[in-house]
Amino acid sequence: MFDIGFSELLLVGLVALIVFGPERLPGAARTAGLWIGRLKRSFSAIKAEVEREMGADEIRRQLHNEQILQMERELKQSIQPPAPTETPAAEPASEPPAAPTATAPVVEATPPAPSPANPEPPRQP
Repeated sequence: MFDIGFSELLLVGLVALIVFGPERLPGAARTAGLWIGRLKRSFSAIKAEVEREMGADEIRRQLHNEQILQMERELKQSIQPPAPTETPAAEPASEPPAAPTATAPVVEATPPAPSPANPEPPRQP
């Protein structure tokens, strides 16, 4: 994380020994350890609280989505007519199908092309 090697740790230890002295160095190391432990515990508590809140938000979101889906189902059921309970029996067809009829081709009306003598397009009323 901090990319601290053994040589840097040894240098920090020697500086601490010189600054605090051999009598106070163990007490300073113990105090530093206690503070680091408190910081780790507080960070883990904050992390757990954030994860709990995120989980609660996810649960709220899922409940909201389920409510919306339920409302959609109810709306679809209210719009669709009820299914018939009896289905009539199909009667056999006694007549042959009718022959196809011929239809006239569809011709689209096209506007007249402008004449070379009159380059203006016709006015529309």
